[in-house]
Amino acid sequence: MPANRKSVVRCDVWLHQAFDERLAREGDIDSAVWSRTGPEGDGWAALARAHVYQCSSAREELPKRWFVTADLLERCPNLVAVSASGAGYDTIDVEACTAAGILVVNQAGGNANSVAEHAIGLMLSLMKKISECDRRLHATRGWPREDMMGRELNGKTLGIVGIGHVGTRVAKLADAFGMQVLAYDPYLSAEEIARRGAASVPLPQLLSRADIVTVHCPRTAETIGMLGAGQFGRMKPGAVFVNTARGGIHDETALYAAIRTGHLAGAGLDVWEVEPPPLDHPLLKLDTVIATHHTAGVTHEARRNMAAIAAEQIVGILKGERPARLLNPQAWPAYVKRFEAILGLRVPA
Repeated sequence: MPANRKSVVRCDVWLHQAFDERLAREGDIDSAVWSRTGPEGDGWAALARAHVYQCSSAREELPKRWFVTADLLERCPNLVAVSASGAGYDTIDVEACTAAGILVVNQAGGNANSVAEHAIGLMLSLMKKISECDRRLHATRGWPREDMMGRELNGKTLGIVGIGHVGTRVAKLADAFGMQVLAYDPYLSAEEIARRGAASVPLPQLLSRADIVTVHCPRTAETIGMLGAGQFGRMKPGAVFVNTARGGIHDETALYAAIRTGHLAGAGLDVWEVEPPPLDHPLLKLDTVIATHHTAGVTHEARRNMAAIAAEQIVGILKGERPARLLNPQAWPAYVKRFEAILGLRVPA
């Protein structure tokens, strides 16, 4: 492949057209898409010539053979960067990329408004029993309205686990409802958390004080199973739990038990260990659980924004620029050497 041509590849998981439209404005970038259901060789051929792999963040939509692993990287001699389609990067082994001198970027913040609004929507529905009332009204009569007596958000305490782009937006919206906002984020100082609109507290204190606990941290080795029976047991009786981040951060069996016994009043879940959850999942049998299909960030605005950010970031990478959403900065020195050797271009100092 001539040194002045760059290749960006991806499989046919849905992506907003803004991605291809932006790449098409660059005269030296070739873009290729292979079919998940087509011949497997087409995907390997595309990856073998790729400089950037735009990788879907959807664990259940992307066949596992196309997850970015050390084995896949061995078959990609020209690869200099991997771009996750969303804020999450569950499908990418960041450590393997770092060891290979390959950059990993995501689109953090691109869907923050949509996910934050969804989280607030779940809170409102749980506290006001909107979904529960809707289900009962569709099915039966003869019950008093007081059965569906809800609670206001105003004056309640919200606990945010992870106050990044989405968590910060949730804090701002919660403030508009007159809520007290607490946050736990081990990667930020108390001063920075305050700047983002919350009071910094340890996780046990957040759980014991919050009327609503909402999760906005990534799924990593540190956060998988972070919220289990012990953590749900610390929560206030009658509190509610919301997760619009990633499945696996909370223990679904423990959450079911906490709601079934009446310790927790309910949960709003956009993410699941298996997506979509099986129809016989115990949590789906509870009227006080609101279930959505990982759609918090699936809005027209967010999908366009994410695709546009991803394309712009890729264009910058292929021009030798350091990306703003770099997940493995420690890979930079090795990456620079590979980039210059593979593409024949200098990376500006």
